Amino acid sequence: MGDPKRLRRKYETPIHPWQKTRIELEKQLQKEYGLKNKKEIWKAESRLKKFKDILKRLIPLNDEQANKEREQTMQKIRSLGLIGENATIDDVLGLEVRSILDRRLQTIVYKKGLARSIKQARQFITHGHIMVNGKVITSPGYLVKIDEEQFIEFKPTSPLARIDHPERIRKEVVQDEQGAA
Repeated sequence: MGDPKRLRRKYETPIHPWQKTRIELEKQLQKEYGLKNKKEIWKAESRLKKFKDILKRLIPLNDEQANKEREQTMQKIRSLGLIGENATIDDVLGLEVRSILDRRLQTIVYKKGLARSIKQARQFITHGHIMVNGKVITSPGYLVKIDEEQFIEFKPTSPLARIDHPERIRKEVVQDEQGAA
């Protein structure tokens, strides 16, 4: 299992460091999702690659254990909201890194209207203002499960929990803007 004091990397770096198209795509993703550095993109890519590798290994196998592992992996991916209920293995193999980045807590806080910008969402999370299912999460890269998504809110003791806080977006303003567009 390894030494508990020795931490391992949770990602793999690109094979070739200087590919112009990859670098430009990573810069675009970094700006769009408010990521701190490219390591966060590589973590998402590695997690997606892990799911795909598990399923690729299980495709040719047809025994009871392989079917059980296949179903458990598909259920894990469904619970993260990356695929729908009736999705197949082909749908998982067609997933892109954007689908993982869309399920990050930082992105969901921004899309729910709890923050004005994607970077402000990151700040609220790291400063401990956001709760998920009653627990304070301080990691912007936390992957939110489908059933946890409705329980994302401000921590009750946070100053941001007050509706009249100047940094807080009022839902009426967001709805008026969406109605006008």
